[in-house]
Parts: sequence; C-alpha cells; structure tokens
Amino acid sequence: MKKLKLQEPDCKIYKKVLKNWDSIAKPLDGMGRFETITAQIGAILGTDKIDISKKAVIIMCADNGIVEEGISQSGQEVTAAVAEQMGRGASSVGIMAAVIGADTIPVDIGINGKEQITGVINKKVRFGTRNFSKEPAMTREETVSAIFTGIGIVEECKRKGYQILATGEMGIGNTTTSSAVAAALLRCEAGEVTGRGAGLCDEKLQRKKQMITEAVKKYKLYEAEPLTVLQTVGGLDIAGLVGVCIGGGVFHIPIVLDGVISMVAALLSERIVQGTIRYLIPSHKGKEPAVEKLMKELGIEPVIDGRMALGEGTGAVMMLSLLEMAMCVYRKRTLFSDIKVEQYERYS
Repeated sequence: MKKLKLQEPDCKIYKKVLKNWDSIAKPLDGMGRFETITAQIGAILGTDKIDISKKAVIIMCADNGIVEEGISQSGQEVTAAVAEQMGRGASSVGIMAAVIGADTIPVDIGINGKEQITGVINKKVRFGTRNFSKEPAMTREETVSAIFTGIGIVEECKRKGYQILATGEMGIGNTTTSSAVAAALLRCEAGEVTGRGAGLCDEKLQRKKQMITEAVKKYKLYEAEPLTVLQTVGGLDIAGLVGVCIGGGVFHIPIVLDGVISMVAALLSERIVQGTIRYLIPSHKGKEPAVEKLMKELGIEPVIDGRMALGEGTGAVMMLSLLEMAMCVYRKRTLFSDIKVEQYERYS
C-alpha cells in the first residue's frame, strides 16, 4: 500500500466548474460550499459535465471481540440482525437510499456467524475480531486483506458505472474500536474521544474508556504506525472502509464519508496513502466527541450538523440527496443571458 501513488484531481476541471457556477443567474457563491464540493467532484471525475445519478452506499458489517468486556448495550447478535434488514433494504439506510435512488451495498466483512445473509455480499475475512483487551484485534494479514476488500469493491463499482459512493458501517462495539483508533492516532486521552455510542449508562461508559486507555498503554499505540493501530484495536469494518477511501483515490470516484467511524477510516487512509483526503467528501458531524478532533486533523468541515448518531451511512446518504439538489441547479443552469441580466463580476 505504501507504493500506491494517487494522482491529483484535475485542477483545471475544478476551476472550470467554479466558472460555470459564476455564469448561473444567482449571487456569486450563492450555493456556498456546494459550489466548491461539486467542483471537487468534477475534478475527481475529470469532467465539468457532472453526473452523479448512479450512486450507492457501501456498508461494511463486522463484529468486534471487545464486546466481551461489557462496553456495549447490545450483543453481537444485533449485527447480523441489522445486516439481514439491510439485505432486504428495510434498515434505516435502505429506506433513505431508496428515496433518492441510491443503491445499498451491504458487505459481510466480519460478522461473527456462518450463515449467508440474503442480499449481503460475503467478503468475510474472519468471524469478528479478537478481544483487543487480551490480544491484537487482527493479524497484519487480516488487516491488509480487509483493506484490499474495500479497494476491490470500489473497483467493481467503477466497472458498473457508479459515479459517487458513500460509506456506511454496522457492528456492535464499533464506537469503541473507532474511539481507540482515534485516541491512538490523535495521541489524546480516551476520555476526549469516547462517547456513549448507542446509549451507554455511566458505568459502561467508564468501562469503555478504561478498556481504551489500557489498550493504548499496553500496546504503546501513541508510537505505533497507523496500520499497526488499526490491526491492534480497530475493526474489520473500519479496515474495509479504509480500503473504500483509498479505492476512491485509485479509481477516481468521490467518496462521501458518514460520521465518526468513517472519519476514523478517512484519517487512517490518509496516513497510510497520502493524498486520499482529496477524494473524500464529509457529510455530517454526528455527536460522538471524537468528531471535532478528527475534523480538525483532516481539515474537513461537514455540511450537516444534526447531531445524528444512527450510523449505517445514513448521514452520507442524506448528503447525497443535498448534492443531487445542488447538481440540479448546476446542470439545468439558468444563465444571466437567459434572463437578460448582466453577469456579476468577481472582484476578489
């Protein structure tokens, strides 16, 4: 992976898209950040004639061994149950995606169960991770395999003509794994980045923080390289999303991030393959405490601030809907000449 070199998105296309926005009969920069985001999408796709009508959300599903330590409100059986709903398009993200014509691509990258779930792609690396309080969550080979699984799914989506992809995940315990990775990468205390997840009581929240603090110290993660951090306290879903982020850069497909878990994957991907961030689009903040620090480290600012914490890629799908509306203005643009008004001039 260290040998991967990502090309820069096309800066000429970026400028052309912004110039096109200026020709539309509206105040300059009237669409705000949606003008620069669509310019970023055009630069990634290599065209100012942007079409994102074929879109999908990739949902990485996996279990986490750390659940044994009582850091979650639910058991691992919930991961498989929700994945089954995703396979039928009946979970929250499936319902939302259907409204905007986006496909859902749920992936079993590490659910702790042998049954094949209808409608879920089987890319299982192993049956859930190990309990990182006792041993590293994954081997190096398993970690790399999960990353390349994500890259491979993006490649397949590229072949099928998808123009934009969103990230999602499902896995009981994955706010613990993502908080542990964030604490290690950001070199901060567990308490600064660890939240209640799906709604922990005070006692379990303290247990969660304790497990992360002990793991960071035990494995000396402040000094570890990103791949080692991921292998030690991360999850297969996070590793798969790292691959999706890197795959966006490799295959020139814009990737819309979801919340905190996707942001952790984004930071890992940028640390592992520099330049990946240029292919990533933030969607929403969410309410996990790690988000603010991750945003600052990544240099990104999500558009939506709804204090969402649903996961599954729901925030990213909501962002796709906003991008579609912005693209309608861009594609069906009414020019100043159409309404016989002199075009605004840009002075700065």
